[in-house]
Amino acid sequence: MKNGESQEEGGFKPVLGLSSEPIEFLARSGTVFDQPEPDPLIELTVIIPARNEEDCIGACLQSLVAQSEDAFQLGRDWELIVVDDGSTDRTAEIARSFNGVTVHNADIFQPGAKRGEAWTGKSNAIWTAARKARGRWLLFTDADTIHEPGNLHRGIHEAERHKAGMLSYSPRQIVTGIAQRALMPLIFSELSLAYPPAKVSDPNQRIAAANGQFLLVEREAYRRIGGHAAVRDRVLEDVELAFLAKRRKVGLRFRYAGDAVSTRMYRSTAAMMEGWTKNLALLFNDSLMLAAWRLLDLVLLIALPILAAELWGARFTPRGMQWLAAGWVLALLWVRTLFRFYVRVAKSNFPGADCALAPLGLPLLIFLLYRSWFQHRILKQVSWKGRTYSQ
Repeated sequence: MKNGESQEEGGFKPVLGLSSEPIEFLARSGTVFDQPEPDPLIELTVIIPARNEEDCIGACLQSLVAQSEDAFQLGRDWELIVVDDGSTDRTAEIARSFNGVTVHNADIFQPGAKRGEAWTGKSNAIWTAARKARGRWLLFTDADTIHEPGNLHRGIHEAERHKAGMLSYSPRQIVTGIAQRALMPLIFSELSLAYPPAKVSDPNQRIAAANGQFLLVEREAYRRIGGHAAVRDRVLEDVELAFLAKRRKVGLRFRYAGDAVSTRMYRSTAAMMEGWTKNLALLFNDSLMLAAWRLLDLVLLIALPILAAELWGARFTPRGMQWLAAGWVLALLWVRTLFRFYVRVAKSNFPGADCALAPLGLPLLIFLLYRSWFQHRILKQVSWKGRTYSQ
């Protein structure tokens, strides 16, 4: 079939029970819409939304296509779909060069419409493919990910073993350059504290989280939460889907999985700043308060040793012994502050060398927390990959 050509001709029906006609997206839990399922279902559909990803999509697809084997054959037991979301580079061309990979063009959408009616580019691209998927399981993953051998099968088995209708992995993060190596451990340590995987995976806890870089959903669970149409206007569609999964009680499991998948989220400092500006105010309930706490960390880490050194310098004055003792008290406070800071950063799952650079990332983190708050709360709009979304 040619890319972009409709598959509804010749008797094809969109799957997931979702019609291509407008439907009520807030249907009650468990509603099955009026389109029949394909018969038979295959094991898995992998869906990759991609917009100008020529520098990374090849490695991603190579890591996925390599998982095709006699007992789990691409095209027979599972399918791999790339949705080209208006790319202006060679993204689609590279995707088509892989045998067994299907490429679709994303449906047209209106990113500038008012909230509740608009689609984000990523959700729109995923929805384009989800309605054509034939898998019993659906894996949504990003073009900048690298998948370890066998992780597709293992992911399905893990979800089944834990009776999770939705399984999400937090990948191992690949970072380059001082700015990324200093900032990313800080952000991921805050995420690990705000969204502890054990609590996220506990059905009795209200907290929910997911990472769109690896989001595996059982077909009926996806139907019951309303699919990406239910979060069509949300910038953090993965976290919103996780909350829906908990509310609809389909079973949610979330964990760090450096053994299964890795990703290099950003290719430049500018892209990193744009990406976190888009996300931070949504990920943390009070990004301004978090910025204030991290500013306090920065002040203490800088000021305490300076003050201690000044007091030590006054040890030859008449009250020298008192100043010397005060200096040592401040030095011990600095050591305690530094220790607690690194204990916190160590929760990021980043290598020790990257964690060691984290104090250098504090000014940038504080700036991005404020910037994200300002864009979401004051300007009420954010930008990503050449598109602007109203908030």
